[in-house]
Amino acid sequence: MKWPRFFRRRYWDQERSRELDAYLEAETHENIARGMSPDDARLAARKKLGNPTQIREEIYQWNTITLLETIWQDLRYGARLLRMNPAFSLVAVASLALGIGANTAIFQLLDAVRLRTLPVKDPQQLTEVAFDHQGMYAGRGRGRYTVLSNALWEQIRDHQQAFSGMFAWSVDTFSLSRGGEVRYAQGLWVSGDFFNVLGVPPLLGRVFTNADDRDGCGSPGVVISASFWQREFGGAQSVIGRKLTLDGYPVEVIGVTPSSFFGVEVGRTFDVAVPLCVEPAVKGEGSMLVRRDGWWLDAIGRLKPDWTQARATAQLSAISPALFESTIPAWYQGADAKKFKEFKLKPSQAGSGLSTLRREYDRPLKLLLSIAGLVLLIACANLANLMLARASAREREIAVRLALGASRGRLIRQLLAECLLLACGGAALGLLLARNLSQLLVTFLSTEGDPLFVDLNLDWPVLAFTTALAIVTCVLFGLTPALRATRTEPVSAMKAGGGRGTTASRERFGLRRLLVVSQVALSLVLLVGALLFVRSLRNLVTLNPGFRQSGVLVASMDLTRLGLPKERRLPFKRDLLDRIRTIPGVDAAADTVLITWGDFSNSGVFGQGPSDFKGQTDENWISPGYFNALQIPLLAGRDFNDRDVASSQRVAIVNEAFARKFFGGGNPIGKTFRMGAAPGQGLQVHEIVGLVKNTKYQDLRENFPPIAFLPVSQDANPGPFVLFYIRSDSPLTAVISALKRSIAEVSPDINLEFHVLQTQIRESLLREQLMATLSGFFGILAAVLATIGLYGVMSYLVARRRNEIGIRMALGADRRAVLAMILREASVLLAVGLAAGAVLALVAGRVAGSLLFQLKPHDPATLAMATVLLAAVAIAASYLPAQRASKLDPMTALREE
Repeated sequence: MKWPRFFRRRYWDQERSRELDAYLEAETHENIARGMSPDDARLAARKKLGNPTQIREEIYQWNTITLLETIWQDLRYGARLLRMNPAFSLVAVASLALGIGANTAIFQLLDAVRLRTLPVKDPQQLTEVAFDHQGMYAGRGRGRYTVLSNALWEQIRDHQQAFSGMFAWSVDTFSLSRGGEVRYAQGLWVSGDFFNVLGVPPLLGRVFTNADDRDGCGSPGVVISASFWQREFGGAQSVIGRKLTLDGYPVEVIGVTPSSFFGVEVGRTFDVAVPLCVEPAVKGEGSMLVRRDGWWLDAIGRLKPDWTQARATAQLSAISPALFESTIPAWYQGADAKKFKEFKLKPSQAGSGLSTLRREYDRPLKLLLSIAGLVLLIACANLANLMLARASAREREIAVRLALGASRGRLIRQLLAECLLLACGGAALGLLLARNLSQLLVTFLSTEGDPLFVDLNLDWPVLAFTTALAIVTCVLFGLTPALRATRTEPVSAMKAGGGRGTTASRERFGLRRLLVVSQVALSLVLLVGALLFVRSLRNLVTLNPGFRQSGVLVASMDLTRLGLPKERRLPFKRDLLDRIRTIPGVDAAADTVLITWGDFSNSGVFGQGPSDFKGQTDENWISPGYFNALQIPLLAGRDFNDRDVASSQRVAIVNEAFARKFFGGGNPIGKTFRMGAAPGQGLQVHEIVGLVKNTKYQDLRENFPPIAFLPVSQDANPGPFVLFYIRSDSPLTAVISALKRSIAEVSPDINLEFHVLQTQIRESLLREQLMATLSGFFGILAAVLATIGLYGVMSYLVARRRNEIGIRMALGADRRAVLAMILREASVLLAVGLAAGAVLALVAGRVAGSLLFQLKPHDPATLAMATVLLAAVAIAASYLPAQRASKLDPMTALREE
């Protein structure tokens, strides 16, 4: 076997050298013993042995794998050449590192969010059970995955046959504070079999069993994550049995999960897992456990080994009618009830977990990966141009080696070895860069109220992707220059002077022109995309949502621990509001029933007839002064006042969209409508007393929705939560400090949370900010690379045509003519590239259409801006070599000939 000896050739060579010396010494002594003189004895021994160097070389070759040996030689020679050209090597490695690093960072995020499976036992067996379509069903929702009610989950668990085990879960946040400003823990509501089905053992203590999750349970305890254990308890082994307070409810820690387990939601982790049966005790009035119209759970099961997805689908579809019939909410009537009974259950793969992050960012990340790939292509084209220039400078070297018998394949391999070293250096540096870039992306997408958790540890897909990028880039920028360089005719190259041989032919220069045209075209595509995303973000940021954004503080308060009866809640909230309005620096304040930016609540709107159904409207319960606090113009009628109480006529203020949708756009003041969840189910007649301008409700992208504003003083079921909008021209930090002191004087048991409205709205645009920031960076980088490429080609053209330019100037051409000639050449390349790029940009723009706001993918202004910008920069770069050519001394150029 050669392999063991190949990697120890130096050792074996030294062994053979010692053996040969020992043989010569023994033979010399034997000859002396026969009577020879020492010199004759040594000479005779040498003659008998032969050439020891040749013997060692033959043995060395026996232990050598030729292919690996030549590759190693090529790599060493390539490394020496690159070390002799540090500027070229640094530029090449840095260009590749940026391209490969950006691609790897985005792919790493995609891998973590979409491709990687959950770190649990046999994740490929996990299956989610949900409705077979995204139907709208009335009721109340909570959490990010509002799929099932508890009643429906229990029916599925008891009647399914496809799964060896199932669990239900939901996300929530729990306040750890006993009063004052809140401190949240990310929580999971889980059924008793949650950890058992996932196959997650405890790190400390124990995890839940079905015995822990039973109706009417008291306080079976909670299981915490390893990160929460470290953060809150310092990793103390005595954590088991310690107490926590969740939303004011005391619980005991019974176990800690391993650090590798973050839950079943990709993009987020959990701090505390709580059994479903404790939910009524923790949530009180807001409990969803017993509500048949409470949509807050998601169900996941482990498919039995002998069951397929198709078989599971058939079984769940067969039992669906009975399950929905037995769990229909009592108040569902008519069309709502019929629609609910027609729903079907359907299983879907859940081995990669569930993720709102995946749903929201899957397409943007894929688009950004494509953009980064184009940047890498442009960088490769630049490096190919550099390699062509280096090949031209090495024509004589290559010709001499060919003349001495080197094969073309051997030379190509040697040239590719240089490229491989550059690609590996760029990939290694890019991998280090990717780690920081991907972490920066996660930080960019995280907010204080919605922290993201993404496992960014390197795994085989990421390493394979980076390796493939290194190989592909090596081939892209190295193969063609190597092939062209080795097609040199040795005789022609040896005759050529000054390194300007036949390889600088029209064919080779035509390739360099083609590369520059491609760079310009791809750069224009990226620049157009960048401008589209930047302008789209600008449209959203500068959009008038209908209300004031700046200088508005959102303060939410939880009054649960005060134990106020329902009849005292409204007066207490009014007193709080009056107190807030007296705080120095507060210009206006109003309260709502916890409907803040991004939340939603809606109801059905009905006309005067018994079945005259009109449609849906968003709704918001507000206090007098709400429109003043947010500076929403009142167009007609009046604001709510102290006469709007529970015993008076129910009133409403509507916006323009409401008036247009339900009353044809006329003045709605004095008109009435009925509003509620369904016809005949507690509908209340409301008289419209005011009309306000349109405002956004949930999302800046949405059209202005119809909104009905109702007075909180007429809320028949006030909850223990309140949210205040506080407008101030003073620094909001000072207002927050004063507000904390004032509320603490009322009661230290009131939980407080503060947000800046403008920050909330900006955080709703994180996806748009990500696309604008990264596409803008890539667009600028691509334009710079294309400009450098054009500059390099024009400089090369000037260098190759020095003699021609000298002759032209000697025959009477002035500097202006030479300048025009070179710029004309650059303009032709630029024009062809821009034309091709414009076509590609129009085609590629369709992919980004759904991510734009108030812009078309083929927006002519954007295309014109990108074209002018790229053309101006490229012409400026071409002007430098053209100016150098125009200052050429004709006699100097002619002497070189």
